[in-house]
Amino acid sequence: MSEVKIAAETRTEFGKGAARRIRREDKVPGVLYGHGEQPVHVTLPGHALLMALRTPNVLIALDIDGKKNELAIPKAVQRDPLKGFLEHVDLLLVKRGEQVTVEIPVHTEGELAPGGNLLEHVLNALPVEAEATHIPESVTVSVEGLEAGASVLAKDIELPKGVTLAVEEDAVVLQVLSAQAEEAAEGEEAAEEEAAEA
Repeated sequence: MSEVKIAAETRTEFGKGAARRIRREDKVPGVLYGHGEQPVHVTLPGHALLMALRTPNVLIALDIDGKKNELAIPKAVQRDPLKGFLEHVDLLLVKRGEQVTVEIPVHTEGELAPGGNLLEHVLNALPVEAEATHIPESVTVSVEGLEAGASVLAKDIELPKGVTLAVEEDAVVLQVLSAQAEEAAEGEEAAEEEAAEA
């Protein structure tokens, strides 16, 4: 788990105009909350934050106004839908040793059994509970040789030590769909559309 140090400044101006001014300076408005404390509104350097957010559930060591140090993880990130730049970030205050619930990306490796079947990600991210400073970046699942109808459940995924599931054990994470079933479904949809048009 990587820890990234970022300098932050507290902010006292709010509203769209203030947020636009902050973004023009290549900075990002954000809010830091948690542990029952009053939320702290901060301004963060845009490029440093963007680089940090490339790591899922990155641990951010905030140096606020050069006076106060806090640990946080990103909880919600708002981006401009067209240009993709960061508009706002919500940061959750954490402490070393504290357990937090997060979602980690699920990656796959290996080839499905021959037959042109399709792999469906029912859950793109797996909800887990982990120590705040030891959140895994992702989990990798082997789909080698899986055939149509096969599925991978949450309990089938090997988690790093100290990490536990925060979802039902029998929750389906991945499933293999038959290529023929997919084609049949598409054919039925097309027939329904033609009937509706007629």
